[in-house]
Amino acid sequence: MPKKQTVWLFTMVSLTAVLGVYYMTGPEKLLPASTLEEKVSEPEKEVDVAVEETPTDEVFEMIRLEAEEERSRLKEELTAKVASADLSAEAKDEAYTTMQELDEQAASERMLETVIKSKGYEDALVRTMDGEVRITVKADSHSTEAANELIRLAKEEMGEKMPVSVEFEPLK
Repeated sequence: MPKKQTVWLFTMVSLTAVLGVYYMTGPEKLLPASTLEEKVSEPEKEVDVAVEETPTDEVFEMIRLEAEEERSRLKEELTAKVASADLSAEAKDEAYTTMQELDEQAASERMLETVIKSKGYEDALVRTMDGEVRITVKADSHSTEAANELIRLAKEEMGEKMPVSVEFEPLK
């Protein structure tokens, strides 16, 4: 059982890291300013609005950021549980185990994305949601063989028990 001082130090370091990440990627940086442009020729007569599509690279990055923020929020809650003096040892152990599982899941997703990109795909997004692995890849064309290969890679990295779905997104 770690000392209270160690748990407190770990909590403070984790909180500092999360706040640092939030500061670096604050809300104003999450949505690019170029996603919506307004051109006003005259205040009361006519308003022209030009809307740009967000490139899929930015969409993938935004989804990754949202997932990372959600994991950080969960880890903060779990860290607070581990540091709590009110919870039993079993509850603290369960919270700590869940924290480790979150870290392992994030590492597996990143590793799988890297492996998929090394197979020649422009970009890949791997998410684990509700016990299912969802893979989205950017590719010019798709085939059942390519989807089966991605499913095989996912099962090797994430485990045989989880169902895997693959979605191909065309390059723009």
